[in-house]
Amino acid sequence: MELQGRLRTIQREGLGLAAISYDPVPVLADFARRRGITFPLLSDAGSATIKRYGLLNTTVDPTNALFGYPFPGTFIVDRNGVVTSRFFEDAYQERDTVSSILVRLGQRVDVPATKVSGAHLSLVTYATDQVAAQGTHFSVVVDVTPAKGTHVYAPGAASYLPVALKVQPQAGVIVRAATFPKAEDYFFKPLNEHVPVYQHPFRIVQDLMLDPSRDGTAALKDITSIVVAGHFEYQACDDKVCFAPQSLPLTWTIGVKPLDRERAKPR
Repeated sequence: MELQGRLRTIQREGLGLAAISYDPVPVLADFARRRGITFPLLSDAGSATIKRYGLLNTTVDPTNALFGYPFPGTFIVDRNGVVTSRFFEDAYQERDTVSSILVRLGQRVDVPATKVSGAHLSLVTYATDQVAAQGTHFSVVVDVTPAKGTHVYAPGAASYLPVALKVQPQAGVIVRAATFPKAEDYFFKPLNEHVPVYQHPFRIVQDLMLDPSRDGTAALKDITSIVVAGHFEYQACDDKVCFAPQSLPLTWTIGVKPLDRERAKPR
């Protein structure tokens, strides 16, 4: 189970972990025993808490045995019980991984990374998860450090090439939105212009998902790993010179695992 596998990482970041479902206590206890789950699994009888938080999955027919499911998601709660972040999906087949959530919160996860040197900057890039299943939301991350005294242009910059992370489309992989940090305002006096730039280290997080649809299942049949390919585009400048636009090729290898369809045994 992905949560159990990332438990040490979660605890290292000063976080606790608990999962809630509508399953009764004996069912959860059996599941925890068989899967070696060491964090609390909380039983929400009648989905009372799920309903109170507005998380009941209303796409499930009330006559279906699965009725009572919440929409899948994660709350981050501080020590005072205040929700500081939330990550939820509209389809029960989709899940964010713990690692993808941590990097969106600005944390670093303990995974293999690749260093890339480009003109006037350096990159450290990695995938948040080495293995994923259909419906898994994971991310590829690019941590960028501009060279001292230089800047690169942020999205929205006109007349310059802004930074971009472009992932090549392929069957079985859904490319979702990329997130960029807030840009700095840079005043270029010779041209009397203000432009959005990055002058300090920054992070781009590109969200991806293995396609859980019928077409995705067909595309991923008998596939044990995929190579996600893309490139990082940018244009660097200093206080006097704007350099030629650059493009750096990047790849990430992700193992593909079958969906875990095992349910806890009822008693």
